Formats: sequence, C-alpha cells, structure tokens
Amino acid sequence: MRILVIAAHPNIEQSRVNKRWLAELHESSDQISVHELYKVYPDFAINPEIEQKLIAGHDRIVLQFPIQWYSTPALLKKWLDDVFTTSWLFGSGGKAVAGKELVLAMSIGGDEFSYQSGGLIGYTISELIRPLQVFSNQVSMAFLPHFKFYGAIKANDDPIENSASSYLKHITSPDLNPIIVRKRMLDEMSKASNI
Repeated sequence: MRILVIAAHPNIEQSRVNKRWLAELHESSDQISVHELYKVYPDFAINPEIEQKLIAGHDRIVLQFPIQWYSTPALLKKWLDDVFTTSWLFGSGGKAVAGKELVLAMSIGGDEFSYQSGGLIGYTISELIRPLQVFSNQVSMAFLPHFKFYGAIKANDDPIENSASSYLKHITSPDLNPIIVRKRMLDEMSKASNI
C-alpha cells in the first residue's frame, strides 16, 4: 500500500506536534510520500495536474493538519477545491479516486474535554470534520478512522514523542479499513466452517 501524506501546517517550524510527526514520517519506510503544501505552494498557486498525478499513484491519502478555527488551514481547503475538480473526478469513467482511502491526522490546541457536548467548544472533532467525511463519500473514497492529538499548545515532550510513533502506526495499519478487517474475518470464518 502506497501512502501519501498531505501535510498542511502554515507555521510548521512553530508546531512541536506536526514537526515531530513529519520527522517520524521522513524516518519511516519508503511506502510513505510526504508532500508539504505550505513549502511547495507558499504563494497558494496550486498546480492541479501535478497534484492529481501524485494522488493517482497512492492508495491511502492522509491529510495532516492543525484544527484552526474548527476547520482546516486555508491552503488545505484551497488544495481540495483546486485539485478535486468535477472534470477530473467524474470525467472519463468517473473513477479518479474511487476506492482510495482517506485518513485525517489532526493536532488540536485545546483539550479533549472542550470538544464534547457541554465542553467549551460544544462539538466533537468528529462533528467538526463532517464536511471532509461528506467530501470523501461524494468522491467514493473510504473515510477511515482519524488520528488526533489534543492539547497541542500545552503538551510536554513525552506525549508528543509518543504520539509520533502512534501516528505512524495508525496511518500504516492495514487494519485501519474496517471493510478489509470484516472481509478477512468472514473469510477466516468461512474457512473454519469448511474444516
């Protein structure tokens, strides 16, 4: 499985969490390609054709970003708008990204308690990222469980360090896709009943 990480942090040098995650990815296997949007497109002039080819060559797409004002950073939103065009997605067979997997990896400044009913924010992260889930469904991608790190602003070094290896393990896990896990389980049950 080839994994493409689209990293979108506007101030990566100031982000202890996202910077550490990127370092972990760069040290990992060559099955992961890291594409840092703010380094490649500091002027926001995205080249959709290059991005579409990059996506086409991978099976699992990971969007790594900080939650900013309860959404994605501006360049990531622009990237989605510019790259995932109707003509590319649904032209010539309409299967540009169908079947590819989408994973979100988010750093969140506030604590987990704030992101729940009755908390300071009052909404869960799952509720806030619903537009990305709808997007994934509409373009026929498999929306997989996301990875999140709460309390990024005040976090000590140890939790950040631990999160880096957990992040890598999460996004590379073949068991992240519940459909594949269920199919494997059913196949095993079928084999067992035939014995």
